[in-house]
Amino acid sequence: MLITNIKGLVGVHPKDKLLLRGNEMSNLPILENAWLLVEDGLIKDFGEMSKIPALILNLSSQISAKGKFVFPSWCDSHTHIVFAASREEEFAMKIQGKTYEEIAAAGGGILNSADKLQHASENELFESASSRLKNMILQGTGAVEIKSGYGLTVESEIKMLRVIQRLKANFPIPIKATFLAAHAYPKEFKDNHQGYIDLIIHEMLPQIAEEKLADYIDVFCEKGFFSVEETDQILKAGAKFGLKAKIHANQLSASGAVEVGVKNYAVSVDHLEETNQHTINSLKTSNTIATLLPSCSFYLGIPFADAKGLITENVPVALASDYNPGSTPSGNMNFVVSLGCIKLKMQPEQAINAATLNGAAAMEISSEYGSISIGKKANLFITKPMPSMAYLPYSFGETQVETIILNGEIYNG
Repeated sequence: MLITNIKGLVGVHPKDKLLLRGNEMSNLPILENAWLLVEDGLIKDFGEMSKIPALILNLSSQISAKGKFVFPSWCDSHTHIVFAASREEEFAMKIQGKTYEEIAAAGGGILNSADKLQHASENELFESASSRLKNMILQGTGAVEIKSGYGLTVESEIKMLRVIQRLKANFPIPIKATFLAAHAYPKEFKDNHQGYIDLIIHEMLPQIAEEKLADYIDVFCEKGFFSVEETDQILKAGAKFGLKAKIHANQLSASGAVEVGVKNYAVSVDHLEETNQHTINSLKTSNTIATLLPSCSFYLGIPFADAKGLITENVPVALASDYNPGSTPSGNMNFVVSLGCIKLKMQPEQAINAATLNGAAAMEISSEYGSISIGKKANLFITKPMPSMAYLPYSFGETQVETIILNGEIYNG
C-alpha cells in the first residue's frame, strides 16, 4: 500500500526513541507533502513527494491523502471495557451532587458492576466488549490495555481475563491484559481485608499465571479502597508471578499511592488528579510513566491532573481513556487528546505524543507502535482534510478520523 500526497505525516520520531520526557514531549516531527509505503504490515519507507522513487509510483494499491494528515494510531493504555452493563442510573446521582464515595456507599460503583458481571456469561461479556472495542478502533485506537476488576471472585476475575484473551485472538491490534482484582473489597470481605488479599494471592494469582492470562497487576490504592500497605503486599505478590505493576494512584487524594508504585517499579501510575511536590519528586527519579485520564475528571467533576507540572519536572506523561461504565463511559481518544489540550493545558504536540508514543510505552510496545518509523507496525489513521495538525484536538466532539489502517490493511470493522 502506498499513501501519497499526505499533507502532514505526524509523529516521525527516530525508531530508537521509545519514550518522551520534558521538552521532548513538545517535539512532534511532521513531514509535509509526504508519501508512505507499507509492506507486509510494516512501515517500509516514507519521504517527501518531491523525492518519491519512480518505481513505487506504479503500485496498484494507492491512497491519495491530499489535504489530509496521517497519524500513528492512538495507544490507549488504560481501559476497563469488559463489563456486563452500563451504569446510567448513577448518572443522575452524580448530577445531584453525590460523590464517588457516596454512590459506592449506596450500592453503586464498582460493586454494582461486579454484581452484574458475576451473572453474565463469558460469551455475553465477549460480545459486548467486542462492540466497544470495534468502536474504539474506528475512532483511531490501534493498541489497548484492558483490566479485569469487575469480577471480585476467583471465578469472575478469571472469566474476565479469559474474555480479554479472546479479544486478543479476534482483533488485529495488540491488547495487554491487567489483573485488577484489587479494585474494591467485596461485601463479604468488607471487614476482612486480609482475607480478600489472601484470596487474590493464593487462589487467583496461581491460576492466572498457569493460564498466562495477564501481563500486569493493578491495585486501586485509595482511601476507602486499598491502603498503601495492602497495595505493596499485592504488587509484591504479583511480581513473584511475573506480573509487572500498574496502579490506580492519587485519584481522590495524595495518599502515597504513587510512591508505592514507584517503589515496586510500576510501568505506570494512572490518574494522578491529586499530586504534590513529593509525588512529582518520586516520579522524576524513576522510569515510571504518569498516565493521565482527563475524561474521568471531565465526567466526575473532579480536578484535572497537573500535566504541565509533571512535564516541567521531566516526568514522562501518557494520556488514556479510562473507558469504564462508572466514571468514563467513552473510549474516544480524540476527545481525550482534546481534553489534554483544553483542560490539562498541554500543547497539541504534547497531547498527541502522550496518546501515541508514550501510550505505547505505558504498554511496553513502543518499539513497534506509537510513531511513524521504518520497521514499525503500520497501525495508522488518515484524517479528513484538515487545515493543520492542531485542528484535530481543536475540533472536539467532531471526528476527523476517516480511514483506519491496521497491520497495513484498511479496517472497516
